[in-house]
Amino acid sequence: MGVISEAWTWLTTGSHWSGTDGVWHRLGQHLYLTVACLAISCAIALPVAVVLGHIGKGGAVAVNISNAGRAVPTFAVLVLLLLSPLGTHGDWPTIVALVLFAIPPLLTNAYVGMREADREVVEAARGMGMTGGQLVARVELPLAYPLIMTGVRSAAVQVVATATLAALPGGGGLGRIITAGFRVTDTAQVVAGAVLVAALALTVEGVLVALQWLLDPMRRRRVRPAAAEQRPPADQTPKAPALTGAAGRSS
Repeated sequence: MGVISEAWTWLTTGSHWSGTDGVWHRLGQHLYLTVACLAISCAIALPVAVVLGHIGKGGAVAVNISNAGRAVPTFAVLVLLLLSPLGTHGDWPTIVALVLFAIPPLLTNAYVGMREADREVVEAARGMGMTGGQLVARVELPLAYPLIMTGVRSAAVQVVATATLAALPGGGGLGRIITAGFRVTDTAQVVAGAVLVAALALTVEGVLVALQWLLDPMRRRRVRPAAAEQRPPADQTPKAPALTGAAGRSS
């Protein structure tokens, strides 16, 4: 409990949140690395997975190669990149290492989602005369959307956690708080830095879950028929009551 209370004290000290070594600055650096790596990874992995999943060829080889890349330690890749000519280009060694780390879950989930789309629905859409592009955009991608977003969420959380390695060669991010704590033997600071990384990972996960629900194409399609059912059909429009009594007989 002593370490936890000391970590809480560290987190609630205002001076630790300001300045170039403060939490806010390091958080901004961490978010920059996360967003940049996730965007580049999605731009590389998702189109490849969608195309291979649509044509149904070469996907198994691509998935196996990407999964084999998971066995390579990210830190080892980062060290090799730092020793290469790329090591003189700022954050690019870290970004490349994290992109290679994020591609496997994105590629695997997107490819599996495309291949597991209901084949009867796909064949029915093809029989209606849809082109390949229309089939992908209107049928296969909406059906694969949940698995694709699961891969994005998994990759994002992994990148948030692994981006702390950027601090080891002197890069930015929340990892600098942890390495600084190790350097001065401040256990409370190390724990506080770990708590910040965990909180950021949970926040990113929550944001992506909300986005997955908001952007779900199948949810929007379910809402439209429900709204249409609430509107009365044209032939059920209330009609004026027929005249009765004396007024009706006089006519």
